[in-house]
Amino acid sequence: MKKYEIILWDVDQTLLDFTKSEDYALRHAFEQFGRSIDTEIVKLYSGINDSYWKRLERGEVTRQEVIYGRFRSLFQELSVEDITAEEFAPVFQKALGSVYFYKDDSYRLCQELQKDFRQYVVTNGVTWTQQNKLKLAGFDKVMEDIFISEMLGCDKPCREFFDKCFERIPDFNKEKTIIVGDSLTSDMMGGNNAGIACCWYNPEGKERTGTVRIDHEIDDLWDIREVLNG
Repeated sequence: MKKYEIILWDVDQTLLDFTKSEDYALRHAFEQFGRSIDTEIVKLYSGINDSYWKRLERGEVTRQEVIYGRFRSLFQELSVEDITAEEFAPVFQKALGSVYFYKDDSYRLCQELQKDFRQYVVTNGVTWTQQNKLKLAGFDKVMEDIFISEMLGCDKPCREFFDKCFERIPDFNKEKTIIVGDSLTSDMMGGNNAGIACCWYNPEGKERTGTVRIDHEIDDLWDIREVLNG
């Protein structure tokens, strides 16, 4: 008898390698404005971007402030005055949604799991970007549904986000549901808030921080098969 029947998958840095996509999109966007950037600028942006999304998770900023504020902060750091965040953000988002890189051959894994489990995506992010890259990567064919925070009007890790997801899952059983993701503050905390089992995907071997409950930990996505079957 399976221990779990419903899998809620995070996308960025879980099913797909967001770091690689972000690197591509940022370089591409700057090129459209006649500039080239190096790895240090990509790292600078990545840190700024991460801080904005963490603030969104804590309810400190709005989604609009994330979408544009991260670029305003980056341009301020780089003393860029001839590009606006409003011009830059759409170019970046389009590029971000046009590429994908699998983590641990994730698509083949989800294809295999599709035979015995119901799978859903739960992701924060911009709707078009997430939908397009998931479609390009083929996940629209193996997922029962895709839940994106911008469409639902609330973000992980808040309870409301998960309540709205659960309302749309037929024959939902909380006891048979598990969330799999890389973020302690978004995915694992979200799972805690929702009262479901939590599996932390931790390929880099990071140390646990805070008091968030983690029921399972894996460093390779394929290890989820053992977790699912108990």
